[in-house]
Amino acid sequence: MTMQTVCEHCDGPLAVMARAHAKTCSPRCRKAVSRAKARNPLPEELRTRDRWVRRAADKRPLTVAGMAASSTDPRTWSTHKDAADSSAGAGLGFVLSDEDDIVCLDLDHCLNPLTGQLAPWAASILRDAGTTYVEVSPSGDGLHIWGRAPVRQGRRIRRPDGTAVEIYGCGRYIAMTGRRHGNAPSVLADLSAVVSKVAPGCQTREA
Repeated sequence: MTMQTVCEHCDGPLAVMARAHAKTCSPRCRKAVSRAKARNPLPEELRTRDRWVRRAADKRPLTVAGMAASSTDPRTWSTHKDAADSSAGAGLGFVLSDEDDIVCLDLDHCLNPLTGQLAPWAASILRDAGTTYVEVSPSGDGLHIWGRAPVRQGRRIRRPDGTAVEIYGCGRYIAMTGRRHGNAPSVLADLSAVVSKVAPGCQTREA
């Protein structure tokens, strides 16, 4: 792996004796980077993929020009910057594709939007997921847990109380809010074990 030699904020040179993991040249630049990440918590693995769409209020995917988009047609997708700069629709969406192993677990009606309290079953899944990016869903009472797992086909698991867990790996787009849940980090963790536990019969592609 190539060692970073310039500051990721000001592009100035890092000190020759800087620690191997240093990414900024000064405390001031480190704070600036931290503030920028707080404003945009999306993991780099999502931001740098050209699989972004806009979404209508009724959840239909849209192109940045406001036309109908498709979760299976790359010609209708855009970069994160272009999608974020567009005013079409009501917000952003990210398309899941079989070109990588990025997955999303959609936890339905598990969060009290007033108190922030999680349903016990959702809290258990979140603990199992570990250190990974989690967003509050557009409804305000659900969670989207992002990570990596070899999921080929999606599955919806209906719970006895009427709530549900959905697991998707390709052929779908997920509405994005940028509303980080709690202190969730801007990274994607391996969710293979979580997927196997929540949906033992969920089909997976070869690793």
